[in-house]
Amino acid sequence: MQTTIYFSEDDKYLIDLVDQVARRERKSRSAVVLSILEEHFERGKRLGEILVDMGFLGPKEVERALAKQKEAKDKKLFGEILVEEGLIPPDAVERALAVQTRFRDLRS
Repeated sequence: MQTTIYFSEDDKYLIDLVDQVARRERKSRSAVVLSILEEHFERGKRLGEILVDMGFLGPKEVERALAKQKEAKDKKLFGEILVEEGLIPPDAVERALAVQTRFRDLRS
């Protein structure tokens, strides 16, 4: 997918900052912009919310899995329940956990 971003001269300093981060982290400008957007939208969210945002689950599936987790005697992790129930593949849980933990230290 390709997206074009239009900006004015007043916004050029932001693009310069993005370019500095891209050079420092050896990433593309697009990768830096996407990571900024991901942080903005996903910071502070719970795993189920992130999975809904990513399109892997619906809110009702999250509610059912949470209820199952609450009634389980062996205290399974939320992601384990989703995978065991066949609702999502393990790599989806891993991706959502990576997003969630990336911003955990930034929540202050």
